[in-house]
Amino acid sequence: MAEIIPLNGSNAPSQSAPCKLHPQSMCPAFGSLRILTRIEGSHPVMATDTGCLYGLTFVTHFYGASKSIVAPTLGTAELMSGQVVEGTRAAIDVAAKEPGAKLIPVVSLCVAETAGMPEELLPRKVGDAEVVLVRVPAYAIHSHPEAKDIAVAALLNRLAEREGAVNEKSVVLLGEVFPADPLAIDAVLRRMGVSETIFLPGRSLEDFRRAGRAGALAPLHPFYKESMNVARTWGMPVVGGAPVGITGTAAWLKSVGNALKLNPELVQQVIDEEREKAQAIVTARPLSGRVLVTGYEGTELAYARMLVEAGAEVPYVSTSIGQDPLVLPDELWLKAHGTKEVVYRKALEEDVSALDRYQPDLVFGTTPFASVAKERGIPAMYFTNQLASRPFFLSSGMTATIDFVAGVLTKSDRYRWMQEFFAE
Repeated sequence: MAEIIPLNGSNAPSQSAPCKLHPQSMCPAFGSLRILTRIEGSHPVMATDTGCLYGLTFVTHFYGASKSIVAPTLGTAELMSGQVVEGTRAAIDVAAKEPGAKLIPVVSLCVAETAGMPEELLPRKVGDAEVVLVRVPAYAIHSHPEAKDIAVAALLNRLAEREGAVNEKSVVLLGEVFPADPLAIDAVLRRMGVSETIFLPGRSLEDFRRAGRAGALAPLHPFYKESMNVARTWGMPVVGGAPVGITGTAAWLKSVGNALKLNPELVQQVIDEEREKAQAIVTARPLSGRVLVTGYEGTELAYARMLVEAGAEVPYVSTSIGQDPLVLPDELWLKAHGTKEVVYRKALEEDVSALDRYQPDLVFGTTPFASVAKERGIPAMYFTNQLASRPFFLSSGMTATIDFVAGVLTKSDRYRWMQEFFAE
């Protein structure tokens, strides 16, 4: 009888291994819709079955979409008679009639009948609206951050203007960030000599057009692989890393300066100023405690690195994104500074197992994992709503994050009291 190899590659029995085929989170296509619905003048069309349409429309509106998502009727009769393309074209015509329509992204999901939507049979433009097919085979993408990347790459491929002079001192910054972060990053980069920062994904369709003539692209989050590939086909330099923490910020600022060929002395001056500010923050309020950092946002390693620099012990980090060279510097740095495990494409079972091994003072994670920790009287916060919704980058972001984490670490007694209260 052939041996059954568990998916996690261990020698444990296969029935006990967590499923690694798909992380336990919402449908990844939500990431694309989150971006596409927020663009001004964008009226998405979704080509999928009724179940996916209902679930994704619900969660998209829950996260602040203020416009309808048009979809063709794709019931059994339409699928059997081969009317998928005709129905989608009709839905595009409806979306084009929306006031101010400038973009109609057609989101094709992983339902078998729509995954192979032929782009050549769809119009490229209806009235004033560009029609862009965004293929989101959710079972192949695995996480909603990576679906954001698919949407951004599709729009850059279609809309970015390559003709005209390149603005060699401008940079495209990729990543959904707290509203204060773009202002802080732009201010620091301008002190270095950067003439323009373009933040994607955002609300302006024009930003996607201008991105094609920028001097460099810098993904603030490590999962924008498809978008980076688009930039590389243009011959545009790509800057890795992010302005997070003390050493991470210094390395990132230097990389931006090199990519845009800025004055090295001026760049170093700004680096020194930011390093001094960040070090002062850590010195004024050092962290003390063991923290597990888990989630599905894709930024978990960068957050963990900041917490370690501030004095916390972070033995375990997990994320829903896949392993990639862009994440490797953070992984190596963490392992060199005491982190024992970094898990990609994580499952809930792995996080719970880490909870047993490390007995943390604080947990950041998904809602179900935070619930498990709270049941044990351990302070726990939902990573997405509590960390990812705060300023994060540069010294200003460090202040917000470290102050918050320091405050939560003082609440252990309260969590234990609640556990004992509800256990009675």
